[in-house]
Amino acid sequence: MMAPLDPAVDHVRGAADAPLIVEYGDYECPYSRQAYREIQQVESRVPIRFAFRHFPLTEIHPHALAASAAAEAASLQDRFWDMHDRLFHGQKALEDADLRRYALELELDAGAFDAARRSSAVLERIRRDFDSGVATGEVRGTPTLFIDGLVHTGAHDAETLLRALRP
Repeated sequence: MMAPLDPAVDHVRGAADAPLIVEYGDYECPYSRQAYREIQQVESRVPIRFAFRHFPLTEIHPHALAASAAAEAASLQDRFWDMHDRLFHGQKALEDADLRRYALELELDAGAFDAARRSSAVLERIRRDFDSGVATGEVRGTPTLFIDGLVHTGAHDAETLLRALRP
């Protein structure tokens, strides 16, 4: 069972009464990037509520944790979704200098960004998401999607997701 959303902690967008898609994703995972694109298509067609939870696969994606930390550091400056988009668009460029450049492009306070992405609070926030994914017993890789609290076992293309959203 997936832990319920906590609007004070989780990164959520969309109307509270819309169908909910939660993605456990990894910014360096090409399949998470593909799901990102498909979910954007779904969002452009029907109202949904979307949440992203970090699940960095550090054993196979060496930049995944740093990318998640960059997203969380941006979140502290109310720019999570902007950084989320940058990270997926720049998936092949996730070195430290790239992450800092993304922060500057988003006009973040660079000093605060650098300090935050290395902080224990940010790492604990990422660990919270990761642990919640493991606790479901369903999240073993990325992306793993939940629709209205239930794991989605179908394909991640927009048409399949739209069908799964319909009651």
